[in-house]
Amino acid sequence: MLRHIAALTFLLIILVVARQIYPYSSFNSPSVDDGFEIEVVATNLGGPTCLEWFDESTLIVCDRDGGQVYTLDSNMSRTVLISGLDRPHDIAITDSDIFVSEAGELSSYAHNGQLEQIGNRTPLVSGVPTGNHQTNAVNILPNGTLVWHSGSTCNICVEDDQRNGALLWVNASTGEHGVLASGVRNSFDGVWVPNIGYVFTDNGRDWEGDHPDEELNLLLEGGDYGWPDDDPSNPVPAGSIAPIASWTPHTSMNGVALRPIHSSLPGGNSTIYATVYGSWNTLLPQGHEIVQIDLDSNNGTVVGATSVFAEDVGTPLPIAFHPNGDLYFAVFGSNGKLYKISALI
Repeated sequence: MLRHIAALTFLLIILVVARQIYPYSSFNSPSVDDGFEIEVVATNLGGPTCLEWFDESTLIVCDRDGGQVYTLDSNMSRTVLISGLDRPHDIAITDSDIFVSEAGELSSYAHNGQLEQIGNRTPLVSGVPTGNHQTNAVNILPNGTLVWHSGSTCNICVEDDQRNGALLWVNASTGEHGVLASGVRNSFDGVWVPNIGYVFTDNGRDWEGDHPDEELNLLLEGGDYGWPDDDPSNPVPAGSIAPIASWTPHTSMNGVALRPIHSSLPGGNSTIYATVYGSWNTLLPQGHEIVQIDLDSNNGTVVGATSVFAEDVGTPLPIAFHPNGDLYFAVFGSNGKLYKISALI
């Protein structure tokens, strides 16, 4: 009897170790739909959490582990823009400023339009609590207001600070801010889709079996998206807003990017590509893929089924389309790799 218990325990340990190693292993070869190729274009990115194209030859990267924001030029040579940051997760860029989201803080830095000179830090918001999750993406709405994603401090709890587990609006000049949407447990990123609105990812609670699905939501100002009142028997509590798309529980749908009109990748004017990181909260590997979500431009509903476009890609996190329509994403882990997906010539 003891031998059987020991053998079972050993098997479980092997499965857990294999599950942890799999996304990073050398035999884990990325694949993409027919007619396209996927290639590594840069390595040693650190802990990449954001990718933003400043122009056709300048990619800006957030390095969470290194506490810095840097650029990669067309030769993938690196220049540090901002250093000494506390777990930077994202940036937003205007003609004159770079907005940086760190752990619990949002700041702005003036730039000269060529990124040759970066001004001193101007604090906008500070003191947002961090815990299980932190403040993530910062994006710009068409009216110039910033939308800042603020994760929960816990798996399931009632937050002491209403700014946690929420999307926040922020005045880009004054730092005045408030809650734009609540009940959002851990939203990594969002994107504005013309004729539809702002859509954003949200990852649900752990440790309750196959519940809940990872979500893609459409922002309604003042809306409640259910957390922490959702549970396996009541995934969309009364008065809360249901997602417009969902994905496998515990796989962590994170970065999102809107497909450009001229891109060679499949889809239309309202197609979103998203990274699915994968999770430690499953025994066998799940996620580690790039998915395609087609939205109806008339009502924001999903057209057809959400589909996997690339798989076995490791642990993808940030994603961005190049101005020419090629798709770039970075994996968080293995010291960071940058991939490009483009059409076969």
